[in-house]
Parts: sequence; C-alpha cells; structure tokens
Amino acid sequence: MEEQGRLALVTGGAGFIGGHLCEGLVAAGWQVRVLDDLSSGSETNLAEVADRVDLIEADLCDSASLARALKGVQVVFHHAAVASVVRSVAEPQHTHRVNLTGTLSLLEAARTAGARRLVYAASASVYGATPPLPTSESTPASPASPYALQKYAGERYCGLYYSLYGFETVALRYFNVYGPRQDPASDYAAVIPCFARACLAGEDLTVYGDGEQTRDFVMVEDAVRANLKAADAASAAGTVCNVAAGRRSSLNELVGHFRALLGTEVAARHEAPRVGDVRDSHACLQRARDLLGYEPRVGLREGLRQTLAAMRAADSASACMGR
Repeated sequence: MEEQGRLALVTGGAGFIGGHLCEGLVAAGWQVRVLDDLSSGSETNLAEVADRVDLIEADLCDSASLARALKGVQVVFHHAAVASVVRSVAEPQHTHRVNLTGTLSLLEAARTAGARRLVYAASASVYGATPPLPTSESTPASPASPYALQKYAGERYCGLYYSLYGFETVALRYFNVYGPRQDPASDYAAVIPCFARACLAGEDLTVYGDGEQTRDFVMVEDAVRANLKAADAASAAGTVCNVAAGRRSSLNELVGHFRALLGTEVAARHEAPRVGDVRDSHACLQRARDLLGYEPRVGLREGLRQTLAAMRAADSASACMGR
C-alpha cells in the first residue's frame, strides 16, 4: 500500500472526528500518533485502534510535547480545538489560546520539525449568518463569534505559512459533521445526536423555531475521506476547501427521517428560535471536487441509520457493564 509506514500526527485525535480519522488512517496503512489533553476527548474514541496508535496526553501549547509528538511525522491533521461558539463567547481568552495560539505553535513546530503538510480542521462558521447559498470558499468571511474568528485566523495563518515558507497546508471547512460516537450529553451537542438520544429514550424532540431552517449534514466517514485526500492532493496546497454533503436538509426533514427509521411517530415540540442560530447552510463542493477529488458518499438517511445503530450498541454495552 502506498501509505505504508508513513507517520501522521492527529491533534485532538481522541475527539469525535479525530477518533474516526485515526481509524481511517490506520485502515489506509499509516502509522498514527495522537496528541490530546483529553479535556474534551476520550480514549474510548480510540478503542478500535488503541493498540495501533501512540497517544501522547499533553497540551497543544507545550513546546516540549509538540517536539516529541512531531518527531518523524510527515503529515499533521490538526483537530485540537475548543469547538464551541457558546464557550468562546464566555471565555474568549481561553479559547483564543487553544484555537489560535495553539494552531500557530503547531504550524511553527511542524515546519521546523520537517513535516511535509498540515491539514487544518476549519469551520463553516467563518461564513457568518447569511452567506449566499450554496456557499463557496470565495464568499467573504464574516465571523460572528470568537470561535469563528479564531478558526478563520487559523486558516489565514495556514495560508501564510504556505506562501511565506513553502510549508504545505490545506484547510477543510467542515459544515455539520455527524455520526457514531458524537456526544449527545455535551452542553454544546449538535442536533443529530440530541435527536437520536431523545428518540431512543422515547422522548419528544425539541425543535427551535419552525423547523424549516436547513443544515448541510455530512457524515463523519465522508469528512475522514476528505482528510485522507487532502494529505496528498498536490494542487490543494495553500487552499481552503468546503467539506459537506452539498445538500441542505431542514430540521423537519430530519425529524421525518428519524420517524421512518424507527417506524414510529416521534413527537416534535417546537420552542422559540435560539438567538444567533444560522437560518440556512448549504456548501458548494466544486473546489473540493476539483482539488481533492472529494465526493460525499453517505446519504443522510443511511448516516442516521448508522448513528442510531452505534448509539444502541453503546447503550447495550453500558447496560451489560452495569452502568
């Protein structure tokens, strides 16, 4: 296999997306090292590849740990972040340290260590509340939170490191990533794991607003595929690419999918819209197709089916262990 023996570093590799990425890298023949302080991630996200991944528990801003983690690494996949708009508003200095200072520290350490490329987990939040649809990467950024601004500045640092130093970077702007192991208990949980948990518990679904707001939901398996392609796509160096399904679905449509999958009339309770929520989200994928050869493969209903199945399996395993 072409990738056999190559060493990747995944920062935030014990997180939701990071854990799936580690599995994808191992399956593709990479050697994998993880740097994670486990403040929000969990070793359970690495359970399937625990014996094939080297985990370094450390702070992203610790220079000695970074140097150790980067030794011999060819490609860095940077997923370590405080991924919460709400928390960034409440704690802008702390989230700045992790999301921006940490990114700059990693870029410099990776460059000086001789890594070839860094793939950066960026965010569609940089587009702001009302971008044109479908939204392309040429749309002017309009970050409306410290988190969005921090992720945008991280993108710009990536581009600058390529133009100034020739250090290859690719920024992937994730839209609404979902899938197995996404935490429904988090204070900042996304809508799909929250809906899935409520459905399995026989509870009503809470829909904020009229439910006609739309999101571009992308299965984590597709996000992993985009990362693997971004590791080697020569023409992508120094660029930013959207990663999404390229299709928008309303929350009411999402409720309908859950009803069909469960074969039951799940009740939906509507509440007042939340302040600051984006009304519509829909990515243009032309650049990702052209530069990465990326194409989403997992349809929404199939992705939801897999997510529900994984949540049921996790619940059964916890019950067997007496939790």
